[in-house]
Amino acid sequence: MGYWSDWSIPILVTAAAGFTYITTLLILALCHIAVGQQMNLHWLHKVGLMVTLMATVVTVSSIAQLWDDEWEMVVISIQATAPFLHIGALAVVTALSWLIAGQFARMEKATSQMLMFTTYFAVLVALYLIPLTVSSPCIMEKKDLGPKPAIIGHRGAPMLAPENTLMSFQKAVEQKTYGVQADITISYDGVPFLMHDRTLRRTTNVKKVFPERAKEHSSMFNWTDLERLNAGEWFLESDPFWTAGSLSDSDYLQAANQSVCKLADMLQIAKDNTSVILNFQDLPHDHPYYSTYINITLQTILESGIQQQAVMWLPNTERQLVRQIAPGFRQTSDIKVDAARLRDKGIKLLTLRYTKVTHEDIREYTAANLSVNLYVVNEPWLYSILWCAGVQSVTSDSSQILSKVPFPIWLLPPEEYNLIWITADLISFTIIVGVFIFQNYHMIRWRLGSIRTYNPEQIMLSAAVRRSSRDVKIMKEKLIFSEINSGMENADDLSLYSENGYSNEAIAPMGRRDMKLRVD
Repeated sequence: MGYWSDWSIPILVTAAAGFTYITTLLILALCHIAVGQQMNLHWLHKVGLMVTLMATVVTVSSIAQLWDDEWEMVVISIQATAPFLHIGALAVVTALSWLIAGQFARMEKATSQMLMFTTYFAVLVALYLIPLTVSSPCIMEKKDLGPKPAIIGHRGAPMLAPENTLMSFQKAVEQKTYGVQADITISYDGVPFLMHDRTLRRTTNVKKVFPERAKEHSSMFNWTDLERLNAGEWFLESDPFWTAGSLSDSDYLQAANQSVCKLADMLQIAKDNTSVILNFQDLPHDHPYYSTYINITLQTILESGIQQQAVMWLPNTERQLVRQIAPGFRQTSDIKVDAARLRDKGIKLLTLRYTKVTHEDIREYTAANLSVNLYVVNEPWLYSILWCAGVQSVTSDSSQILSKVPFPIWLLPPEEYNLIWITADLISFTIIVGVFIFQNYHMIRWRLGSIRTYNPEQIMLSAAVRRSSRDVKIMKEKLIFSEINSGMENADDLSLYSENGYSNEAIAPMGRRDMKLRVD
């Protein structure tokens, strides 16, 4: 997925640290809300939040540039995790109902209460109904599940050995993969060999052996020069898949001594064991074999003895020539067009990036008798989704992992999925209603008229049994002063009555000392 550079990991570590910091403050804020206290942030935390926000924006922008295509993974990820995300989100929102209901009970303004309740209720309804908008290929009947997708080793088995080396293809054959994929180029003296990059810098020690030629195109080297290069040390040093440490001592030593691999040598390993997908790297225009490299490559393939049906030919150039010389090759394309056009061109296999096709595309190609191969698929969950979607094969760096996946990670019949969805919604709704009733019991009783003689302070005080001591003390004082004021008004009224002939001997305005004693 994307690629790792020297600064990718620091970016991700910084983002993780910022996320942890904000999450900690959020949890602390929720705890304050739960006990009815206001959270006052120190100015250092406010600065920290702003710095974290800006760092997050920069981080996301940087990763977006590195892994631009990976944003399309969001939809596939949702398909893979939809049922679990829904249940997890329900659990979170249901748990928040305790805080929401408590805050609702503490609000004195009906407008604020209505705004909070409406917002929460809208989120809740959206969450209850969101499964209607999300579909997953793995929501299907078990009997409709197709065969397990075949696995094609991407440049051999690059997690177990340096890519495009003899060791890598030997490991892929040991894993019993359906096929292997290789990248071909031609040396300056006309020898087909395997190399993916335009230069030799990443996968050989060319900077050490030929430092002045390190940036030259790989095809501009003679085979005698290529034989001098080491094609395995980089794998142990950079450890691109973090698997070098798990190699046995013999495999470690073998990987350290790999050299650039000829096409002919790779075909000798594959011809009796597996199929091959062959892709070509464009040659410079001044290359001596620029116009004849197809002929040279075809000759090498046919002389190897591999069956023509085992060769999947990917290059779009000179297809007519290839059909004439090797009519048994399976013509393969990496361009997404409609099925009718592919059939007209004689294409039998379509190989695409997994983010470029939908479930409907796969069904359309399958109905037209076209096989679909998707790359690069390394994770069991992604492999499971594509299996449910009906893909015939995948190209993978992790053939040793996917070969051990016996069944999709999850598969739910539609009726069972709907039952889980509706049951989870009902349980959540029942709990939330119960929490709101429990948190607002005294308010509900007053609304229904059973304690109409209470004033607002009495009601709020009755509902504050789970509040902080500071809030309860304030409400008690408001209630006492309210009763004092009420008593004083009654005293004035009774004095007025005495002037009209009524007795007023029992009521008199309270002095400051009496008032203080009553407050105490």
